Amino acid sequence: MEKIDHPEVEKVFRYRWLIFGLLALAYLFVYFHRFALPVVTTDLDKAFHPSAKMMGVLGAVYFFCYAFMQFPSGLISDSLGPKKGVTFFLVIASFGSILFGMSPSIQMAILGRVLVGLGVSIVFIPTLKILSQWFRASEFAFMTAVLNAIGGVGILVATGILGLITGYLGWRLSFELIGILTVILAVLVWFIVCDRPQDMGWPSIAQIEKKGDVSSSGSQPISLWEGLKRVLTEKYFWPVAIWFFFDCGIFFGFGALWIGPYLTHVYGIPKIEQGFVLTTIAFGMIIGSPLISFLSDRFFPSRKKILMLSSVGLVADILLLNLFPKGLSTTMLVILILFFSMCSSAIVFVAFTTTKELFPVEIAGTSVGTLNLFPFLGGAVFNSLLGWVLDMYPKSVNAGYSLKAYSALLAVLLGASVIALICTFFMKETSPYDKTSQ
Repeated sequence: MEKIDHPEVEKVFRYRWLIFGLLALAYLFVYFHRFALPVVTTDLDKAFHPSAKMMGVLGAVYFFCYAFMQFPSGLISDSLGPKKGVTFFLVIASFGSILFGMSPSIQMAILGRVLVGLGVSIVFIPTLKILSQWFRASEFAFMTAVLNAIGGVGILVATGILGLITGYLGWRLSFELIGILTVILAVLVWFIVCDRPQDMGWPSIAQIEKKGDVSSSGSQPISLWEGLKRVLTEKYFWPVAIWFFFDCGIFFGFGALWIGPYLTHVYGIPKIEQGFVLTTIAFGMIIGSPLISFLSDRFFPSRKKILMLSSVGLVADILLLNLFPKGLSTTMLVILILFFSMCSSAIVFVAFTTTKELFPVEIAGTSVGTLNLFPFLGGAVFNSLLGWVLDMYPKSVNAGYSLKAYSALLAVLLGASVIALICTFFMKETSPYDKTSQ
């Protein structure tokens, strides 16, 4: 595209990186809190002596709150405004983190986690809404991929750095300081982030794309319920939503929960070494997100094709685990887990981009927020489903679940991955580079 001769254009292109940096840091906190609890489980046990049931509730409330808020997050982004939504709910998350650190009882700690889950749930969707206003359509997929990779950095911070900090400061002070840092971040978002370039008197990205035509223009606003109706009645929305349910159900059900017990019960890997597995999953997101973005935009200039290829890779990965549920080398396990993370988690930004491109930018928050309900619903269902499958087989007190039980679990995952693959064939091609494959 030719250079645009307008004095404010360069300001737009510079300032948007500051906005992205602050929002990416906020998203880092989302994944940090998602993976932080296992790091301090031993400390919580010493502090509160909770039952296993109460510890399960403590771990689950974050995900329930996050899933519950996904549809409202889209409405908040499109009505209240994404910057206001992120700022207000980051403050709620900060209070939750401080309350968690100061909790005198397990019940108060649960309340703190509820506030954290509610607070960080209104970050991702508003961030995508803001990015859609500050970056070109051709840049959006890559920026979403970078954002997803930063979520992987949040896992590393939670599983690595938090362990070091709590060793020096204790878990209580650590979470209190995290809460204070979150308040500071909320203040910076409020004063620095803008929903659109027009809010600062600058031309919009759409106007810049018109090669210098910066005359004021705007599309008609779409009401919340009209936007929701358009999303739910769009036939191409549902293959992406169902794909998300099964893909993230696999990731959250196995990759974020049962993969640890699987490695312990089947391979005899001690729990203390399972942090390495989480690190592998994080690196799958960090490496995979920008790599897949590059493939999607350059080598395979297509959203649909890259989703199909990734789903094929996930089927192949889980098929290998089904064929060789035991006896693989540690190196091969790490490779399979890394590939598993790339194909089930790093790929999700492409699905979000596809959904965003199906609808007008005015309902970007509603469309992506509605979509984001499905991965967490899938995670909740698969957590219970896989546990139910394992409980169908006798459990040894010392050895845990048997190889036969995990073989059944892997068979369920294989079936789910095949369904996810089938969904990709019914998706619509939305890439600005390829309009031939529908």
